[in-house]
Amino acid sequence: MDAIDRAIITQLQSDGRLTNVELAARVGLSPSPCLRRIRQLEASGVITGYHATIDPDTIGRGFQVLVHITMAHQEQATISAFEEQVSALEEVVECRRMFGNPDFLVWVAVPDLAAYESLYINKLVSLPGVARVTSQFTMKVVKEHQAPPLAKNTRTDK
Repeated sequence: MDAIDRAIITQLQSDGRLTNVELAARVGLSPSPCLRRIRQLEASGVITGYHATIDPDTIGRGFQVLVHITMAHQEQATISAFEEQVSALEEVVECRRMFGNPDFLVWVAVPDLAAYESLYINKLVSLPGVARVTSQFTMKVVKEHQAPPLAKNTRTDK
């Protein structure tokens, strides 16, 4: 990956709807080489997809909760069963297995507190191996999720 590849990625992170012609102009290439680089970044797995950012309030998912889950059992079968079932819950927008405590950090997006209470009582506490569920409610979003910034100097530079 060189400086032009990083420029392409930076521009696409900022606006994934840029046309190839607009993108090429911004990074100082003609459209054909720009498109070749984009295809190469996609094929190599650097660019994994494109998406629209949605306001959760407008789709009835504005009540967001960070859930800490501590497991009672650490054997592989229990962890696998938990991961499979938590992944299937539509209210779960992100789940990360952690080193240390808690064992899992789970982001949940639901319409309101009543919906979260129902999810908590009927689903979260009954997932395989769960010992403790602790919830943290968002007071204010200070910074939204963003893709990680690109390093200026990487080992893959040409």
